[in-house]
Amino acid sequence: MPKKYLVRLSDAERDACQAVVKKPKGSAEKVRRALILLKADADGPAWSDARIAEAFDCRVQTIENLRKRRETSPTPRKLDGVGEAKLIAMRLGKPPAGYGRWSLQLLAEELVVLEVVDSICPETVRKTLKQMG
Repeated sequence: MPKKYLVRLSDAERDACQAVVKKPKGSAEKVRRALILLKADADGPAWSDARIAEAFDCRVQTIENLRKRRETSPTPRKLDGVGEAKLIAMRLGKPPAGYGRWSLQLLAEELVVLEVVDSICPETVRKTLKQMG
């Protein structure tokens, strides 16, 4: 049966995985995932899931889950560069009448009112502001 999710690592991804393996930082699970991806690479060794599972003492389902997780992309960002700039400008500006300062909820609501985004939660606003410093 052909694989539903093939792993094809780019040169940069392959180098990143090899760097994780050579100088392990973080959890052992991170190193193990990097090793599994390197062995599952269709342009590399292209080991079977059963062989990888045996080599790394894990289940075949673990390998399939890693392939699937790599295939699905994370959710796209709500705020692009222009949206982030508007958020920062609002944050530095005066708050609405009746408020002493901007809250995350107020910022989120204002971004929707200004039609910067269709919807956004205060947590996304917080993370964006934290990322901006």
